[in-house]
Formats: sequence, structure tokens, C-alpha cells
Amino acid sequence: MPGARHKILGHVLSGFCHKMNRRKPLYGDVMDTPLNRCLTTLDITLLGVGHMVGAGIYVLTGTVARNMAGPATALSFLLAGVTSTLAALCYAEFGTRIPRAGSAYAYTYVSIGEFWAFIIGWNIVLEYMIGAASVARAWSGYLNAILDNSISNATISITGEMHETLLSKYPDVLAFLICIVASLILAVGVKTSAYINNGLTILNLLVITLVIFLGFYYADPINWSQKNGGFMPYGVSGVLAGAATCFYAFVGFDSISASSEEAKDPSRSIPIATILSMAVVAFGYILVALALTLMVSYKDINPDAALPAALGAVHADWAKYAVAVGAVCGMTTTLLGSLFSLPRCLYAMSADGLLFGFLSDINNKSQIPISNLIISGLSSALIALFFDLEKLVEFMSIGTLLAYTIVSAAVIILRYRPVPPMEDKNFGIPQLDSPCDREDSSATGTPATDGGSSSSEMFEALTVGRLRAQYAWLEPLAGGRAPGAAVTSCVYTFTAAAAALCAHNHFLAEPYGLWVLLPDFTLSFIIIACLFIIWAHQQSPARLPFRVPWVPLLPAASVILNVELMINLNALTWARFAIWMTFGLLLYFLYGIHHSKLGEGVTGLLSRSASGGGHHSGGWGAVEKTSAIARRVGRFARGSKGDDRKPIICDDELSRREP
Repeated sequence: MPGARHKILGHVLSGFCHKMNRRKPLYGDVMDTPLNRCLTTLDITLLGVGHMVGAGIYVLTGTVARNMAGPATALSFLLAGVTSTLAALCYAEFGTRIPRAGSAYAYTYVSIGEFWAFIIGWNIVLEYMIGAASVARAWSGYLNAILDNSISNATISITGEMHETLLSKYPDVLAFLICIVASLILAVGVKTSAYINNGLTILNLLVITLVIFLGFYYADPINWSQKNGGFMPYGVSGVLAGAATCFYAFVGFDSISASSEEAKDPSRSIPIATILSMAVVAFGYILVALALTLMVSYKDINPDAALPAALGAVHADWAKYAVAVGAVCGMTTTLLGSLFSLPRCLYAMSADGLLFGFLSDINNKSQIPISNLIISGLSSALIALFFDLEKLVEFMSIGTLLAYTIVSAAVIILRYRPVPPMEDKNFGIPQLDSPCDREDSSATGTPATDGGSSSSEMFEALTVGRLRAQYAWLEPLAGGRAPGAAVTSCVYTFTAAAAALCAHNHFLAEPYGLWVLLPDFTLSFIIIACLFIIWAHQQSPARLPFRVPWVPLLPAASVILNVELMINLNALTWARFAIWMTFGLLLYFLYGIHHSKLGEGVTGLLSRSASGGGHHSGGWGAVEKTSAIARRVGRFARGSKGDDRKPIICDDELSRREP
């Protein structure tokens, strides 16, 4: 019975694919959380600044100025800052929509689906874990350099050298201990650790201000003259290469969105903190680059200790000690930022059932996932103990860029998806409907609301995600589908075309004829066509405290820039990424997809909704009304409960097959 086998296989694969694409409903009180909402806008801003301004400003600036861009390093930081700001704006909008821990993971789960959410979450875990380990290695290396390599020499004399390609020269015990101490600081509670982070970040900013002042005080314009190579000695290509490297100096702003679930007023604090921290960090990097290249010629910069060497060259030796203090403070805050965000991401994935349940246990006293923090700190410490800094940084970048790409794409998708009028007036942002409410509204032609709504709200709910009247001629191409479905397809097509275009130009060293340019023209046409079709649809007019401007153009530019940077990563980084993703996919298909909270069905949601007694508080994702349970939950699988009772092969077909 090949037909029967095909139907059985099709039925299984259909349900399996639906599980991978199911989206997390967002209704009820999104402010309800077991975590401690105690962080102010200033706390979150300094968390973001501290996470970004670390080893980069003391190490990366000198390396780029000496080997890549010269005095034009300031332009490299400017371009990198603009690229990062595009992704940061997308994070800020999602932070106001979904004030939950998990950052890009939570945003992807609501807007795209479970499988891609797990992919992003797994990569964020990699980003934060590698980020914490790399900063601990940099912290240890900086202290070792100050002490004339006495730490490394003593360690090698005791343990000997490790002669493995993927490992460091010697086990860095100091980096291991630094990760453990940072984890202990975070274990005392989010508010106490925020005070420590604030103090260290402010001290670091004061040191940076001092360096900028001294740089301009001892400035010698001849260092920018043609005699010394001019302002752009490496040309435009050097500026672009420097921008690709400087991009990673801005990695860390996503820790702001990771703190959403512990912010007092996330709808206000997240966008303000994101914009302020990006502005402060970009301004600081640009001014430090200008000050450094004005103090000394870029040819004389010491890439390993750029600022201390430059201050020594202008006979400001006393300032070198201040730089050492600032470097230690900056690297400590970056380490705290990574170890702060990592447990929150694991907590969010565990709370959704995609990772092991004990990772979402919250300590009653400190209101943080303490066991989660212990595992995060110990894992980062072990990586810092054995692996080299350079290999860690290369491995971290690919997961970060992938997260930025998907979040930027998700902003476009969610902007053109119908959203019902706000049900919870206690929270100042509209809330997303469940997947089943969308199906009900599309089937009946009316928005899925429990009470009466104004005619304008009904009209907006009916037109969002549909073609605007002046573009009705696109109906044969993009019409006849559920609201927002055409936009989602265009986003997928646009991203694939952008990746193909970047890859084609990267691997094609030089053109060998006009026919070689044909793929470029074709892919460019597809990209422009997708953007035009998206533009032709009606956006959601939902009022948010912050909305990304010029959608879909700005998020689309962010996608292209991030994809271009990913394509330029070396093959070994992609190989390591593939190994990491293999472990992640095994974990998802063997555990996560079967234990997802969205697969619990009516019984699981009923038990959670009834746990609050007669007056349920309406926690995030909880079922608010018993009469809506069947509508909201019954279609989490593509086949409803009634569909599951239907036989895969009908009796008539079986009778026809009998001899």
C-alpha cells in the first residue's frame, strides 16, 4: 500500500513541520514575571555601555589604526556604529513589544517560529559564553603584560605548555578565576550587581574622557599630513576593512534587551537605553581614535598597548596608570554584561520547554536563576582556561551576526502582521494575538476581539498586512493570501537573494565578462521587487513607545550589511559554527520539540491557568478566558483535536484496495 505509506508519512511530516513553525502567543500581562523588576533607565544604559566599552577601546583601536585604516579609524568606527545602530533600533522596538528575558530568542519565537527561535537562542548562548571567556582572557593577558609576563611564565613552569592547535599555549588559571568571581558578584542579586556595574562603568568613562582630553592637548596635526601618509593611508578599502573589525566593538547592546524582564518600565527604558548607549559608545570610540592618531603617527602605534605607549611618547607617563585602571574596569563590566545576559537567555529557553526544566528555577531570595548562573559561569571559565583569545573572538562573531539578521527581518514581518486592539490597559503597549485568534479572524473576516471595538480599530485590523488600494494591480501576484503572508514570503526571498548576491560577489575575484554580471542583475532585481511588494502592503498602525523608522528600508539595510559581514568570515569559523549547530539541532529534535510548552495542549495550559485560584493574574502566555481555550490552544498543531480523530486513510479507499 504505497499510497497509505505516503499518506502516513505526509501526515507525520506535516505535524512535524508545524511544530517547528509554531509561534508563541503573547497575551495576558506581559509585565508579570518571577524576576525582580528593579532596573532603572540609567541602570540599563550603563549596562549596555559597560558591555560594549571594554577591551575594544584599549586594544582594538590601536590594532585597526596601525594595520588597517590609520587616522581614518574614526571613519571605520563611524561606519561600524551606523551598521550596529540599524540592528539596535530593531532590538529597541522588540524590547517595547515583548519585555521578556531572552532578547532575540523571545522576539523570534513570537514573530517567526519555534525552530528559528531555538537556532537564535542557541547562537546567543554561544555569543555570551564565548564573549565572557574572551574578555576573561583579555583581562588576564592585560594584567600579565603589566607584570612583564610573570603570570604566564609561572604557569608554564608549573603546568607546561599545551601543544594543541585549537588550545591556548598554557592553561589560563587567572582567566578561570576571573569568570568565577564575576559569577559570584552577579549571584548576590541584580540590583547589587547593577550598582557595581554602574560604578565601574562611570570610572571607565572618566578614564576615557581623560585620554581624549590628553590626546587633543598633545595633538600634533603633522601626524595627519601627507608626509606621514595623510588621513587615509590605506584608502577606502582600509576604512571598510577596519569597519568590519570595529563592528565587533559594538557587540553587547543586546544585553539591554536581555534585561527587559527586570526593567521597571521596559516600554520606556529599553529604547532610551539603547539609543543613549549606542551614541555614547560610538562617540567615545571615534574621539579616542582621533586623539590616538593625533598624539602619535599611526606608524608608531603599538597595537598591543596603544594608549599607554602613546601617552609615554608625549611624556604623560603618569596617565598610563589611569589607563590601566580604566582597562581593568572596562573589561570587568564587559564580563559582567556577558555573564548577566547568558543565564537570562537560558532561563527563557528553559521556561518555554526547549531546554531542561531546572534551568528556569528562580532563587526566592535573589530572584535570579541561580543554578543557571552557576552553569554559565563554570562553562565560560572552562573555555577561558583552555582556549586562545583570537580563536574565541572569531567563533563569537558568526552567531551574533545571525541573531542581528533574523531580528531585523522579524521587525518587518511583525510590522505587517495584524494585531488586535489592546486587551490589557495596564500595560502601555499593544499585545500580540495568539495564532488561533489570527485564524479565527481571517476565517470570519472580523478582528478577534472579546469586546466591542470602534469602527476605526476594526478597519485597521482588516487592512493591516493587505495590499494598499493604489497597489491593487499587484493582487494577482501577492493577493489571495492571509494578511501578512505575502510580506513574510518576500522577507524570506529577500534574505536568500541578499545572501546569494553577497556570496557571488565575495567568491568571484574579478569579472570575466558581462555574462558573469547576470546573476548580480537578477538578484538585485529580486531584492528590489521584494522590497517594493512589502512597501505596497499596509503597515500596522499600532501605537508603540518606539517604532523603527523607514520600515522596511532600515531593517532591510541591516539584513544586507549583516549578511555581507557573515559571508566574509573565514571557512574555519563556519566549520566550527557547523559543529556547534549540529549539537544544537540534536538537542532540539531529541528534546526541545517534544517538551515545548506549546505542545502541552489544553491540559497543560489549563493546569497553569488554574494555578492562580479564582482570580488568575494573567501571566505571560497564560490563558485568560476558559471559553477561549479551545480556540486559542486547539490549533497549536495544524490538525485540531477533531482532525486528529479522522483516519489518515478512509474506509472507501481501503475497500477499493481489497482484492
